[in-house]
Amino acid sequence: MAEKIADDPARSAHQARKTGLGSDFVPHNSPDERARAANRDAFDRIGLRQGRFGGQGSGRRERTDGEARRTSAGPPETTVKILDRSWPAPLVVGPLDAPARPGGELAVVRAAAAAGLPAVVSAFAERSFAELASAAADAPPWLRTYAFQDRETARHLTGRAEDAGFGALLLTLGDRDDVRARRVAAPADLGVRGPFDDVRTLLRARAEWSDVAWLRAATALPLLVAGVRGPADAQRALDTGADGIVVTDLDALPETAASVAGRCPVLLSGGVRRGADIVAALASGADAVFAGRPVLDGLRAGGRAGVTEALDGLLRELGDAMAFTGAATVTDLGPDMIRTGPHPADAPPTRAAARPLRKTELHAAVSDPVLDTMTFLNEITTRYPEAISFAPGRPYDGFFDSEQIFTHLRRYLNHLEEQGSSPQQVRTAMYQYGPTAGQIREIIADSLRADENIDVPAGSIVVTVGAQEAMLLVLRALMTGPDDVLLVSSPCYVGITGAARLLDIAVTAVEEREDGVSCADLEAAIRTERARGRRPRAFYVVPDHSNPSGTTMGARARAELLELAARHGILVLEDSPYRLVSPGRPLPTLKSLDRTHTVVHLGSFSKTVFPGARVGFVIADQPVVDDTDDTDRTDRTDGAARVGLLADELAKIKSMVTVNTSSLSQAAVAGALLAAEGRVSEMNTAAAAYYGDAMRATLRELDRRLPPERREALGVRWNEPTGGFFLTLRVPFRADNAALIRSAQDFGVIWTPMTYFHPGGGGLHGIRLSTSYLTPAQIAEGTARLVRFIEAQSAAPHTSSGGAAR
Repeated sequence: MAEKIADDPARSAHQARKTGLGSDFVPHNSPDERARAANRDAFDRIGLRQGRFGGQGSGRRERTDGEARRTSAGPPETTVKILDRSWPAPLVVGPLDAPARPGGELAVVRAAAAAGLPAVVSAFAERSFAELASAAADAPPWLRTYAFQDRETARHLTGRAEDAGFGALLLTLGDRDDVRARRVAAPADLGVRGPFDDVRTLLRARAEWSDVAWLRAATALPLLVAGVRGPADAQRALDTGADGIVVTDLDALPETAASVAGRCPVLLSGGVRRGADIVAALASGADAVFAGRPVLDGLRAGGRAGVTEALDGLLRELGDAMAFTGAATVTDLGPDMIRTGPHPADAPPTRAAARPLRKTELHAAVSDPVLDTMTFLNEITTRYPEAISFAPGRPYDGFFDSEQIFTHLRRYLNHLEEQGSSPQQVRTAMYQYGPTAGQIREIIADSLRADENIDVPAGSIVVTVGAQEAMLLVLRALMTGPDDVLLVSSPCYVGITGAARLLDIAVTAVEEREDGVSCADLEAAIRTERARGRRPRAFYVVPDHSNPSGTTMGARARAELLELAARHGILVLEDSPYRLVSPGRPLPTLKSLDRTHTVVHLGSFSKTVFPGARVGFVIADQPVVDDTDDTDRTDRTDGAARVGLLADELAKIKSMVTVNTSSLSQAAVAGALLAAEGRVSEMNTAAAAYYGDAMRATLRELDRRLPPERREALGVRWNEPTGGFFLTLRVPFRADNAALIRSAQDFGVIWTPMTYFHPGGGGLHGIRLSTSYLTPAQIAEGTARLVRFIEAQSAAPHTSSGGAAR
């Protein structure tokens, strides 16, 4: 029951208000909060030094005779041994003083245990210690305890934890600022009667060293002391019998860890948000870190699944950051791998020193992994220039001739003159901003009628800065509040999900099947969202040779989608940039079949003319009724509301964003369309043939190097698109960033992890290949390298236990 509640945000919020349970946020400006903020500032000053790959860093401690530096290639090894237990990563989950949603503590424990990591639970846990421990048999939880008024309560509590099989106790020295005032029905593990309107009445104001000594004598469980501020505290903790210490000041960590000299584990708490933070902490002397805020955010967003996603993200980032430094194992991490900027207090005085911005003060989208995906791929491509890359989904520029740009411009200028424009008007058209909605809309409308059988008035078109701006404009216009939802076919182009994230729009993924998205699945998602009290507004899909999967929606599915959208009153956002650069006759666009103004068509000339023009467009012929302006209505003789087009509203938004699309770029694109008499498909006949040959060559090479019996034995399969730029492979190992680094470094081939394209999570065993930018020779050699990588990765010991495709 608790797990169901944890997956219902509205019910969770109601239950939280009813019970008084809330987040682990501490009082504003408390010592605990100030320590976290200080650590966050310190992490933001720290950068990692790029090292040679393969673990050639200078380790932060000497190995024993039984330890040897790992020199074999592969993803970094993150395993650590702390308190006589092996963990897959130097990470403790929590602590969460109170769950963010009912059932949350159990959800966190289960997610942590699934990752093989200990989770810290509160002495005031919702569930019994026995239930929590049984949910995490392979990674026993730790108990966060306090200085109780009655030590018999503390004795009873630690005894119950010990009997349940907890892994350790954690006691924080100092004031109890981290304990929230809240009501609890005292659990049986406390051994006292409840309920209590304020749990703090059970506690003393401070935890002293005497409490550490008493607790050490009262339990056989490993005891960690938190709130250690420096070497003196560390030494006293050891003298008092602590089995480990928790430092809350990143700046004090190196000196404190050095004073301990390996006699006990040193952990850091506070401010950890990213995998790079974990690496920086370990390089500064920590053996492990606590991660509370990312887990809390994941719990709030998606219950147990959200926590799992947050932990998976941290572990992926940890591996990526280690690989960047060249560390093969966590013991390779040392202070020479970090570089630290000046502390604000050490900076030279200025007339008006500006306070640095904190990333937490910026919009949350800037920390979203979606916004980092292309940056990471660019870094990999730059780092391994000799590698053959199947990653970039851009047109092959062998078809471009620089002189054509001037030809296109002259053709458009001639067109303006032929239409009766004076020299002054021509000059204005080229040198001034021009209409916000675009100055070549009529030419685009003519081309759409000639080439795509899309017959819409020019006034329903808005010319944009690429299709990306079109997405932003449409989403901004349609989504009016937090209950509005964008549905997407998943795996999904990151541009739309990134735009939604920037605009704080909720995204619900409808997972594709082998043959593409199912209308039955889409309808189920619509009904589910409405049952949750939310409003599905639009569904985004790439019906032809989609990015990233390469699937194409069949004719029947297109008709079913249009009928479904009209019946449920949602719009379809059609994005189809690859259809006119693919061989063969394409199926009709959704917009050409649209009879009820259900489809908003997002177009781009990046693939068909040239990407550098950055010209796209949106067809938004949906009627918009102005039924709110009573003043204007009374001015009309018929008393009716004014009716315009959605395109008019998009133009208003664009006027506040880019003002207009470059007149020069519009002119170049218009000249190309005029020269082809609007027949973009005919203009791209040679390019479509080239891309078709590249796709077939890639499929042929894959089939030759991985014949059916071999790929069946390996557990590898791929789809066979008939056009477009992309195809997808499923492999028997985790195709994550760590695997990509190994592929680039050791095998000289780059691809794109499909995890980038699954907004709801997934794609762990998927690889996207782009075939558009490679020559036949590069395809042959690149495919050979890719197959060698797949075979090696499939046979690697580190993939045998947790990475097999199921």
